[in-house]
Amino acid sequence: MEADDNRRMNATTGLEGITTLGHWGVVRARGADAAAFLQGQLTNDVATLEPGQGRLAGFCSAKGRLQASFVVWRAGPDELRLACARGVLPATLKRLSMFVLRAKCKLDDASAELALQGLAGASAQAAVGTLSPWQTHEVDGATLIRLPDAAGLPRALRIAPAEAALAGPAAASGSWQWLEVQSGVPLIEPATVDAFVPQMLNFELIGGVDFRKGCYPGQEIVARSQYRGTIKRRMFLFDIDAAASAGQEVFQASDPAQPAGMVVNAAARPDGSGSSALIEVKLAALADGSLHLGAADGPALALRPLPYPVPSEAAQPA
Repeated sequence: MEADDNRRMNATTGLEGITTLGHWGVVRARGADAAAFLQGQLTNDVATLEPGQGRLAGFCSAKGRLQASFVVWRAGPDELRLACARGVLPATLKRLSMFVLRAKCKLDDASAELALQGLAGASAQAAVGTLSPWQTHEVDGATLIRLPDAAGLPRALRIAPAEAALAGPAAASGSWQWLEVQSGVPLIEPATVDAFVPQMLNFELIGGVDFRKGCYPGQEIVARSQYRGTIKRRMFLFDIDAAASAGQEVFQASDPAQPAGMVVNAAARPDGSGSSALIEVKLAALADGSLHLGAADGPALALRPLPYPVPSEAAQPA
């Protein structure tokens, strides 16, 4: 246990600095009905979103399966922006646009116009000061959003015109993706589109679902899963002494015939000793036997604590 703790502590070195987020993109929603339109499409309440606030939200299919996950914020009285994985943006934008109909809302891909950067450690602390997670502020034409901490480091998302990217110390290659995993906040990637109901990814635990707002695609299924106690799968953090990638299946050693879960996000550990991954698993499999990547005899998964509490029926390691 001590060796594992030391390895994880050593893995947090070299994480501070600025990262260009090439794997993120931005959907822009403009018009008098932009907020009302998105209110009817996303899992979280955007109608009450004020300047200075950001929120986590999801976009689901009619079957309640996540098509994309977003960080949403106001960029003006009639404009909202939604940051998501760049790989899911084109299909998500096309699908959202199908529902605009007569609403006064124009949707487009603003990624090429903007520089998205991730700040970790001292760079983030200097940028966001005492802001709480998901709060925002504007500095010199840039929007800064405080993200949940990861591996003990403050983090921030910076969005600015493409020509106004922030200069400064660069974080080590791949470190931001590892911090994303450590934060426990999932990012829907192309390999995981339509794979998960929000609760499978702990979305309601981290503020990504508002059960009091009005309807949105899949809302009945999401609500039913919540109130009928049918949540049998959850997302957890694991370490693996092997490379891992989103969409890979995991198996229980005692049940090689069927997968017990799927990798949501994964990143190489900074010390080069394998990877860390957010993995959605059956609670029954988590409680009964070892889990392995790719096959029942594949690399073993080592369960690690998430940075937020999970319901008692899905207890984490101490």
